[in-house]
Amino acid sequence: MVESISIIGLGLIGGSLAKALRQKRPGLKLFAIDSSTSSLRLAEQEGVIDRGYAEGCSDIYNSDVIFICTPVRKAIDYISGLSGKIKKTCILTDVASTKSEICQYVEGLSNPPVFVGGHPMAGTEKSGYSNSFAHLFENAYYVLTPANTSDTRALAVMKDILKDIGAIPIVVTAGQHDLVTGCISHVPHVIASALVKLAIQKENSEGLVKLLAAGGFKDITRIASSNPTMWENIVLSNSDIVVPLLKDYIKIIEIFIQQISLSDNRAIHDFFNSAKLFRDSFASGTPGLIPLSFELLVDVLDEPGIIGSIATLLGASGINIKNMNVSNSREFEQGCLRITLSDQFNTDKAYDILTENSYRVFKKD
Repeated sequence: MVESISIIGLGLIGGSLAKALRQKRPGLKLFAIDSSTSSLRLAEQEGVIDRGYAEGCSDIYNSDVIFICTPVRKAIDYISGLSGKIKKTCILTDVASTKSEICQYVEGLSNPPVFVGGHPMAGTEKSGYSNSFAHLFENAYYVLTPANTSDTRALAVMKDILKDIGAIPIVVTAGQHDLVTGCISHVPHVIASALVKLAIQKENSEGLVKLLAAGGFKDITRIASSNPTMWENIVLSNSDIVVPLLKDYIKIIEIFIQQISLSDNRAIHDFFNSAKLFRDSFASGTPGLIPLSFELLVDVLDEPGIIGSIATLLGASGINIKNMNVSNSREFEQGCLRITLSDQFNTDKAYDILTENSYRVFKKD
């Protein structure tokens, strides 16, 4: 029986978790710790949490489950402070992007708590409680990495909670998690930032790079806009995985440079073709480690009132439009009007409405 849950860190993940739990388990006692008094008071006013605190107290220590929703290094600090204060049956969990370091820390404590590592495969580039929403975890994988202090009861409780908020729990080892996330999340964030730094180096006095850096370039570097402090924590925490992976990536680039230098057409074609085939096998629209971009591209004529007409059509149907603009640099893109939506539901609904009204609409893969 889980009667009370505490959330430490009421940002995007913690806030969304609190909102989802309040919606799915309305009778639950929900408490939170955060450094932002305004976020705590807002969450209280909205009825999302019962009480918010600046530090640990009896409500927190007596909780049945505690979610630590902070970067990994800060999460370790909280575990250190909670150890010995929480009740023995309390399940401690986290949402950090790396798992080995935190699991090893817990296992090394003299009196370790019941701990189940966690990492939701969901998020956005935005941060803070004001950007949180209850359906963030719906149909998203949520990885659980049990520590040596976990038991079958703790794992069962965590799975039940996650299923209640619409997530899909997956159980793997901490090492497996860190290798996979290093490959498909951590290294891509490094590469995206490196591409932007390359663009900075090649920018001219007329600002031509920034002017034309839209379309595909903006898409593949979108994740470079993520929180730099968080990514500093992640790459340092997972350095044993990230560094070898970056070296492997450099080897791939070095070989490709040789193939170009030798005009090896077959090898160059195979380079692109093998990547295309593997990438095309990915499930479409599935939440993953890198946040989805909810966008539609509409092929429209440049005529007066066309943007207003589309905005009115979607607005009348209750579609939540985050942004709408003409894409002036759209190499490899179909359609010139880019519409950014809030979530998958609004994206699918907008696509159907525009298609029914004879617009040519394209979803981003």
